[in-house]
Amino acid sequence: MKRRAAGFLAAGMMILGAQAQLPAELEAEARAAMARGADWLAAQQQPGGTWGLPDSPAMTGLAMNALQRTDAAAYADAINRAMVFILTSVQEDGSIWRTPSVERKGGGLANYNTAICMTALHELGRPELVPVVQNARTYLADRQYLEGGSYHGGMGYDADQDREYADLSNSYMAYEAMRLTEDVEDLRTAGEARADLDWEAAQAFLAQLQNLPGVNTNAWRSDSEEDRGGFAYTPGGGASRTNEEGRVMLRSYGSMTYAGLLSLIYAEVDAQDERVQAARDWAVRHWSLNENPGMGQEGLYYFFNVLTKSLKAAGDERLTRPDGREVSWREEVVRRLVGLQKPDGRWVNDNNRWWEADPNLVTAYTLQALGTALE
Repeated sequence: MKRRAAGFLAAGMMILGAQAQLPAELEAEARAAMARGADWLAAQQQPGGTWGLPDSPAMTGLAMNALQRTDAAAYADAINRAMVFILTSVQEDGSIWRTPSVERKGGGLANYNTAICMTALHELGRPELVPVVQNARTYLADRQYLEGGSYHGGMGYDADQDREYADLSNSYMAYEAMRLTEDVEDLRTAGEARADLDWEAAQAFLAQLQNLPGVNTNAWRSDSEEDRGGFAYTPGGGASRTNEEGRVMLRSYGSMTYAGLLSLIYAEVDAQDERVQAARDWAVRHWSLNENPGMGQEGLYYFFNVLTKSLKAAGDERLTRPDGREVSWREEVVRRLVGLQKPDGRWVNDNNRWWEADPNLVTAYTLQALGTALE
């Protein structure tokens, strides 16, 4: 199943040469860091098989996937207990979530939890889980917003909430989940309806968020060269800046630009398309691993996670900065993440935006990012 997903990504973006090999010493250091991190993470698992709040199964899905990618055999017991918990979170309509213990704006975060959990279950490669993934795909495909307007083609936290809403973070996770699990559609019984997203609508949604003249024609598009080609969080909202005429414009930032680039790849936009080229150009111009560019320390580890997936999918092994300096992103990311590890094996962000003060979440993000950089 994984081979087909990898083949799709290679077809969607031209691979620019063979994978760069990390120095042997650095690779060994990275794998040792992953082992320490996975040991720490496994030790945090709760008796019910969960990490973090039980009403957020996505947290357990992220941790389970991190252990699976680090060493599936060594952490088989923890993985199995996590899988059982996630299966108890499956709803009759195929979604994977739980009623939250406290009321929140995004409701049960059904789209978010389903996208992460279905991908994590699929990665286990177990035939008995295929129907669960198929049903989750049907649910997620039915929740894509297709009623026109600036949210057309996008996904929000929970489509059952009584409001129109979509954002790039939820959308990229849904797009990714649907692409990485699409091989289960070939396993449906004869005559059973297949599930998929409207990928042209997905491209239309992405256009609402990219600061690119001729692509995004909305008044909120930034006309600043600083933002050109990058992506923002949600149409007309989120991080912004005000120009000299007092017009409020969307501000591009790192994690969303990489999420936008990856989403364009999933939506099968050609590598030479101006949208892809502009997003890559923004990423190169703002290259930094000391911060989430444009957001400082907020969402730093989410940023590392999506950056590695995006650059791997794009096939870029080396990035050429405006000053001519070449960046080997795998090597720089590995060195940075290894250097951020705490002595006990965990990773954590001192900035709690988007829950990143929780070391369970951040350690799972980091193990996934390291795993991607080493693939």
